[in-house]
Amino acid sequence: MASAMDKTVLILTPHGRDAAVAADLLNRHGIPALICEHLNALSSAVEQGAGAALVAEEALASADLDLLAARLEQQPPWSDFPFVVLANGHKGVRSTRAFETLDRLRNVVLLERPLHAESMVRAVRSALNARRRQYEARDVLARSREELERLVLERTREREEALAQLHEAQKLETIGQLTGGVAHDFNNLLTPVMGNLDLLRRRIAADDARSQRLVENALQATSRAATLVQRLLAFARRQDLQPKAVDVSGLLAGIEDLVTRSIGPTIAVSLKSPQSLPAARVDPSQLELAVLNLAINARDAMPGGGRLTIEIRQESIRSKPRDALKVGEYVCISVVDTGVGMDAATLKRAIEPFFSTKGVGKGTGLGLSMVHGLAAQSGGALLLSSKPGVGTRAELWLPVADEKAAASEQTQIEAIPAARPSTVLLVDDEELVRIGTAEMLMDLGYSVVQASSGAEALGLLRRGEIEVDLLVSDYLMPGMGGADMVREARKLRPALPALLITGYTNLVQGPGAELPRLAKPFRQAELASRIAELLEAAQSRDNVVHLPEAGRPHQSSVE
Repeated sequence: MASAMDKTVLILTPHGRDAAVAADLLNRHGIPALICEHLNALSSAVEQGAGAALVAEEALASADLDLLAARLEQQPPWSDFPFVVLANGHKGVRSTRAFETLDRLRNVVLLERPLHAESMVRAVRSALNARRRQYEARDVLARSREELERLVLERTREREEALAQLHEAQKLETIGQLTGGVAHDFNNLLTPVMGNLDLLRRRIAADDARSQRLVENALQATSRAATLVQRLLAFARRQDLQPKAVDVSGLLAGIEDLVTRSIGPTIAVSLKSPQSLPAARVDPSQLELAVLNLAINARDAMPGGGRLTIEIRQESIRSKPRDALKVGEYVCISVVDTGVGMDAATLKRAIEPFFSTKGVGKGTGLGLSMVHGLAAQSGGALLLSSKPGVGTRAELWLPVADEKAAASEQTQIEAIPAARPSTVLLVDDEELVRIGTAEMLMDLGYSVVQASSGAEALGLLRRGEIEVDLLVSDYLMPGMGGADMVREARKLRPALPALLITGYTNLVQGPGAELPRLAKPFRQAELASRIAELLEAAQSRDNVVHLPEAGRPHQSSVE
C-alpha cells in the first residue's frame, strides 16, 4: 500500500528562496512537499520512496548526479521515478552534456522558465498521478501479466495526455501574454482618440446637432473598443477582478447583440428577464465572458440550428446547503439549448479543464471550467443538466449583493475645469498619448510641462526650472517606470501629488499599488475628476490648522 511519503514531492532548487516558494505553492494546492538541500539528500529520499521530484536544471550540474543515476538504474521493473525539471528558459543554450544529464534521469518533463504557477502545479499533479499508477502496479504484481500490461498501457496513455495538457496550458499562457501586450498597445491608441474626440465635442457649437451626434457616435465606438480591450486583458489575466453589485438583466441586455452575432443566424435567441431583480455580486466583465462562453458551447451543440434561451430569475436556498450552494439568496442565469446533449459520463467530466468533445483545433476545453471558476470564486455555483438528443441546461448561480447596482452612466459627465492656476508635469514615452493628454489638461486650464521619460522629468525637478503642483506619469516606460520615477521625485518633493496612468489595471500587488491611478483609455472628464481630487487633497493638507500648545495664546498657524 502507498504511504504518505509516496505522495510527497521532493524539491531541489539551490538558489534563493525558490524551494520555499515552490513548497508553499504545492502545499496550498494540497500537495505535500519536502525540500532537499543537495543531490545526495534527494537520492536518499528517492530510495526511501516518494511521489515525484521538482528539480532546477542548475542543481543537476553536480558530480553527485552519478549516485542518483545509479539508484535510478537499480529501480525495480515496476518503477520509473518521475522528474519535473525547471529548465533555464528558451534563451539559454543547452549543452550536449545537459541533454545527457536529462537522459540519465529517464522519466523527465521539462518546463521552460519563466512559467505560470498553474503550469508547474499541473505538471507536478501529472507526475504524481503517473507515480501513483506505478505504486498500484507494484501492489498488483501477483496478478497476471495481461493485467500488468494493461496498467502500463494506461500509465503511458495518462502520461501522453498529461503532456498534451501541459502543452495546451503553455500555449494558452503564451497567447495570454501576447493578448495582454496587444491590449496594452490598443489602450495607448484609444487614449488620444478618445481624448481628442472629447476636445472636439467641447468646441462644437451646441446648436450644431449633426456634428455633436457624429462625435458622440465616435465616442461610443471608442468606449465599446475600450470594453473589448478590457475583456482581452481579463483573458490574459492582466486585469484586477472587481466584483461589484451588478444589474444582471441590464448587463445581459447589453450583450444580447454580441451573443446573437456570435452564434449565427440558424439559432433563435430568446432573453427572458423579470422586471425587478436584485443585484448580483460578480465581476461584470467576467460575467459577460462567462455567458458568451456558455452561448458558444450551446452553438457548437446545435450544428443544425436550434433555440437558445437565456433566462434570469431569483432563487432562495433556505434550510440547508444544496449543490455546493450555501443558504441564501441568489440570482440564477439559465442558458438552455436544444442541442445534441451529453450522456452521464460526459456530463460528469464537463467542467474538467481541457476536457472537450470537440475535434482538434475546435476548442480548448476551458470554457466551462472558466465559468465554474468564476461561479465558485463569486460564492455561487455552476449547475449542469443534460440528456442526449434533448439538450443541455447550464445554470450560473450568483449570490445577491448587499447593495444596489450602480445606475448606468448614460449621461455625459462634464469635465471639471482647473479651480486655480496649477502646473502639471506630464511624463509619457508615447508621444501621441502625451500630446493628447496635454491638450486635455490645457483645455481644462492647467499649465503643462511635458517629459518623454522618467530621467527627463527628474532632471527638470532637480534643476528647479519649474514649479510643479502635480505629477502625472505613464506606468510602463523604458528605462524607469512610473512608480520608480514617482519615488525618486518625492525624494526631491516629498508631498508632491502623483497620478499613474496605465494600460493595464493589475497593480494591486505590484510596484505603485499604493499610488492613485487612472486606466487607459480615459475621457477628459475622468482625467479632470482625478486631478481635481488630488489637487484638492494636497491643498487641504497644506491648509491644516494646528492647535496651539498649552500656555500659549490661541493662534492659527498654517503650514
